[in-house]
Amino acid sequence: MSSDEITRRGFLATSAAAAAAAAALSGSGSAAASGTAVDAIAVPDIFVRSAAGPILVGSQNTCKAALGLAWEKHAAGMALLDAIVLGINTVEDDPTDHSVGLGGIPNEDGVVELDASVMDGPSGLSGAVASIQNIRNPASVALRVMRYTDHCLLVGPGALRFAKDHGFKEENLLTDDAREAWLYWKATLSDKDDRFPKEVAQLSPDVKNWFGITGTVNMGGLDKAGNLYGCTSTSGLAFKIPGRVGDSPIIGAGLYVDNDAGAAGSTGRGEANIITLGSGMVVEALRRGAHPTDACKEALERVVRFTRAKHLVRADGKPDFQLKFYAVDKTGRTGSFGMFPGEQFAMCDANGPRLQDCPGLIGK
Repeated sequence: MSSDEITRRGFLATSAAAAAAAAALSGSGSAAASGTAVDAIAVPDIFVRSAAGPILVGSQNTCKAALGLAWEKHAAGMALLDAIVLGINTVEDDPTDHSVGLGGIPNEDGVVELDASVMDGPSGLSGAVASIQNIRNPASVALRVMRYTDHCLLVGPGALRFAKDHGFKEENLLTDDAREAWLYWKATLSDKDDRFPKEVAQLSPDVKNWFGITGTVNMGGLDKAGNLYGCTSTSGLAFKIPGRVGDSPIIGAGLYVDNDAGAAGSTGRGEANIITLGSGMVVEALRRGAHPTDACKEALERVVRFTRAKHLVRADGKPDFQLKFYAVDKTGRTGSFGMFPGEQFAMCDANGPRLQDCPGLIGK
């Protein structure tokens, strides 16, 4: 099997061992990595340089298993981009993570539409899919777009046909929890239609937490040889208009990699990121020598400057949505920054995967 053939069969064969490895890594990863702390924004003991070997950075939901699996697979000889996509697959396969893949957030018609992208530093190539239905691992499809076509982006039915040509199996991605949340949303849109919602007390806590979700999974990394890679995958904004595409499959917005500078990705409000080309801005700041933390902060400051529409701002005129960036530079430094504080991001090096506090640009 070639290294890019990240199939369901291959995942099932390795998931048990990988989960054990990830758990072991998580248990040993509570201490900060060795190196010199970076205090560019006076946040102590968070951002450190990897002492040796590969390093990964990603959204909070990668810390459960994805980072540990990707790091271990690369350490064992797998190309890092393949390892990153394999790690992202674990989140796409998790029906309890409602930001991607199986169990992802449906659109307003109750259909799960997925977006994903990959970018390869050494070749400078990218691949992406958008509004793809019935395929739980869009990250793997995006990898094949990059490797087996001369295109950067496939969408909708064309992306689905391409996935099926490459052996991906169609399945219904709408789980029971997702359906319950969608039906409740539809029933509460109007008091003049014939739909009656369930009582709130009848909804599971998980379903009640769905509303307003803009979740995504992102992972970027620096391999043993000093090359950079990235991947982003999402089911997009909750109950979106069918056909809506966010920033995740847009190169320069939801993901960008330059092998001479760094890799960056994002989660949160995609429209704000498309308008400002956020991940591209982060990487350009890395090229100038900025620390990844400061580069992510700079991109968010640009988002704030562009956010003027009344429905997007609070009473004080500041943005009323979350957006976070994640970055790793050519030297192995990592960082993240969010619009609001109080959240975390994930990173992994030889000390194992762990969560770090993500600073915020504005107060809640």
